Amino acid sequence: MVARVLIAALLLAAVHTARAEECDPNYENPPCVPIASDVDCAGGSGNGPAYVEGPVVVIGEDIYGLDRDNDGIGCERG
Repeated sequence: MVARVLIAALLLAAVHTARAEECDPNYENPPCVPIASDVDCAGGSGNGPAYVEGPVVVIGEDIYGLDRDNDGIGCERG
């Protein structure tokens, strides 16, 4: 029984780690900015293929151009 609980805990940790690795490290998480060929702000005029709901904090290079005014915050509304 203890072995099953330990295995389940390890599997959950692996899934959590895999999900964290799917987020681009150039942006603070949350929200998770996915790693994709292009990411655009949800509700904007971009064509994806991936989208993120903002605001997002840029902590590295803004590789997707989400922070148009270069203030460190991307996908700002209004």
